[in-house]
Amino acid sequence: MKYKSILGKDFELTAERKKHILNFHPDLKPYFFRLKNVFVKPEEIRVSKSDSQVLLFYRYFAKIKGGKYIVGVVKINSRSFVLTAYFSDHKLSGEKYAQK
Repeated sequence: MKYKSILGKDFELTAERKKHILNFHPDLKPYFFRLKNVFVKPEEIRVSKSDSQVLLFYRYFAKIKGGKYIVGVVKINSRSFVLTAYFSDHKLSGEKYAQK
């Protein structure tokens, strides 16, 4: 599966990564279809503190679970693929991504 992104790149979601997301973050399953919106219209993109090639895409959904961010985590390289996705109450620390 491929996702379009605001960065003009497609992000690959492998079957293995989708299985990981649904196994480790089962509360996301009913909202999984929203992930495409996270990559196309994020409210903010941050660079991971542990890996400068990993970006965290944040989008807030007021009507999901009393108000949560869905975070899509992507490794940006020649392949550009989704690592994971999860809910968060807030944005993690890290530099805001400046699109080149």
